[in-house]
Amino acid sequence: QVQLVESGGGLVQAGGSLRLSCAASGRTFNRYAMGWFRQSPGKEREFVAAISRTIGRTYYADSVKGRFTISRDNAKNTVYLQMNSLKPEDTAVYYCAAEEDYSGSLSLDYNYDYWGQGTQVTVSS
Repeated sequence: QVQLVESGGGLVQAGGSLRLSCAASGRTFNRYAMGWFRQSPGKEREFVAAISRTIGRTYYADSVKGRFTISRDNAKNTVYLQMNSLKPEDTAVYYCAAEEDYSGSLSLDYNYDYWGQGTQVTVSS
């Protein structure tokens, strides 16, 4: 089992940047694929980005491609989401998630096994 703790959220003006971090407990971080999802009030949770276990293959939602970058440091048990050129529509609670069973597409939230508590990102116009 793994526990996930997000940090780095906050309030930023449109066009600004934030870097989210997700620290994982345990010694086997590289057995998990990692993903970031977000949820705005009144909307369903949506996929943002994901990264594979060891070779670090990345996947992005079209809405963030070219602006967001996901990365991981397996030595630090941490996954990051660098968010640049932020827009008001990026405002949401951002969640990191861990997938351990090779369940399928990393863009589907139901394939993930563990979730963090979320961190709020607010982008003002």
